[in-house]
Amino acid sequence: MTVNKMRVATCLALLVMLSGLRSADASVLDEGAERYRPYMIEGIDSALAGARALRERAAVRDLAGAKKAWISARAGWERSEVFTTGFVPELDAKIDAWPNADSGFHAIEAKLFGAGQTDVDKDAAALVEHLNDLHVKLKDMQLTPQGLLDGTARLAYEVGESKADGGESRISGTSLDDMRNNIAGIDFAYHTIFSAALNTADGKLDEMVTNRIELLEAIVAAPDLPHVDIPRLRRASEELVVALQTASAKLGLQRPTLEAQVR
Repeated sequence: MTVNKMRVATCLALLVMLSGLRSADASVLDEGAERYRPYMIEGIDSALAGARALRERAAVRDLAGAKKAWISARAGWERSEVFTTGFVPELDAKIDAWPNADSGFHAIEAKLFGAGQTDVDKDAAALVEHLNDLHVKLKDMQLTPQGLLDGTARLAYEVGESKADGGESRISGTSLDDMRNNIAGIDFAYHTIFSAALNTADGKLDEMVTNRIELLEAIVAAPDLPHVDIPRLRRASEELVVALQTASAKLGLQRPTLEAQVR
């Protein structure tokens, strides 16, 4: 065999090997996405159960019970936001429109917590309907690692930017819990889907991502929102986004976008 033929054969063998590695990485990420599905279903299950309880409590004019149910529904939803804006943007807009709260959680929040009123029957029924529509889709929804990485990075950015100054749920006073549940969702998604593959490719980068998630968790462990170190929260959020964007190439994925797109 000539030198040139040997080089060609070596290159072909290398390409085959690299192709196999890429396929293995893709398989690991796809398997991780499937392991994420039960968590996603559990979060929406919780949100739907809370919304149904909210509808029932509001119907009998139980303000305290309706508020409690709203908070419960909200927690399940916030844990799920890694996937909602990218995979079901239309339902996301109906369920959690913000800051334009004409429907969904925040329209109900304004009446329950702001006005102290329980006349939310129509909005509560719509919230149950939309969450139920979403719940039906979850079993067969195609979950892509790219879409979930985009959602993880986007939610990390939102925690430090749009949710930091007073938070999203200002009227109910649950903004800090929103952020805690968001970060819990980020943590679960990252370590279920991406961490093992990234650790194989770049252990230091995997450690950096994990450290930034842990830092965010520590920051929002403050007793209340006024005691949250907002500049530190923003820095940690931005650093996590950059680390996830850097990780994308190592994972064989596109750089995460901070805009909602279906992947």
